[in-house]
Amino acid sequence: MTRERTSDKRWTGGAQSDDRALTEALEICASSGRLSDAQVRGMRAARQRRVVAASAMVAMAVVGGGLWRDLRRDGGAVQVAHLETRRGERRAVRLADGSTVRMDGATRLDVRLEAAQRRILLSRGEAFFDIAHDPARPFEVVAGRSSTRVLGTAFAIDLAADGVKLAVYRGRVRFGVAATEDGVTVPAGWRSQFRGGVVASPKRFDRDQPDWRGGWLDTDAMRLGDLVDKLNRRSGPLIALSEPALADLPLSGRFKLDTPRQLLEAMGEAYGFTVRQQGNTLHLQPKA
Repeated sequence: MTRERTSDKRWTGGAQSDDRALTEALEICASSGRLSDAQVRGMRAARQRRVVAASAMVAMAVVGGGLWRDLRRDGGAVQVAHLETRRGERRAVRLADGSTVRMDGATRLDVRLEAAQRRILLSRGEAFFDIAHDPARPFEVVAGRSSTRVLGTAFAIDLAADGVKLAVYRGRVRFGVAATEDGVTVPAGWRSQFRGGVVASPKRFDRDQPDWRGGWLDTDAMRLGDLVDKLNRRSGPLIALSEPALADLPLSGRFKLDTPRQLLEAMGEAYGFTVRQQGNTLHLQPKA
């Protein structure tokens, strides 16, 4: 009898068994001397639920923590991250410094946070930046040949085929040629664009109106080619220009982006082109 009790204690020692359900079963057996099949199945099910929940927590931690890579430079910490969205995908990311970035579809950027500066390279698409205020670390967004420098503010940048468009929603930014001091100061409620190496004088816009994040586009002197690029970042049919000259048609106004075919057909009536669908592509071509 003594030998049997010693055996039970050895198995219920916890560290000797990797199966927690088995350990619990043996503990009950040791105290009561009996255990039904239903109790065993219930214990194993509970154990599996705990394992699945723990695995999910680990997966979330890996995804969140895997965004950043830590480097060392001149004795200081450097954090870098590559962020990219697919066509039709939107993504909001909180950066390690507390800033947030909302990315439109088909957008790509690289983040580099250092002790004395913060820098983003926008190589494709459009993003809205809400920058955490930090006077000791200026924040710069480079898009094409343009540079936007801030301390703490909120603004949107669109890297289009013919240049870079900026809209400021809070604070003020310095907008100009990358790696130089040239440029203009753009306050909240104003926008500008960088084209051909020149920064345009800022113009007012209504920052309280929904923008691309709400499915709207409010612009002046925009090319049809840029509108096509913007629509192609979204889900739905692709849009193609059958004639390159169509890309330079100037557009102005406020447009709803959720119904691209209806939008383009209405524009075609005014600007002299037609919309023809072939497969999953809308082809824009001049009227005969």
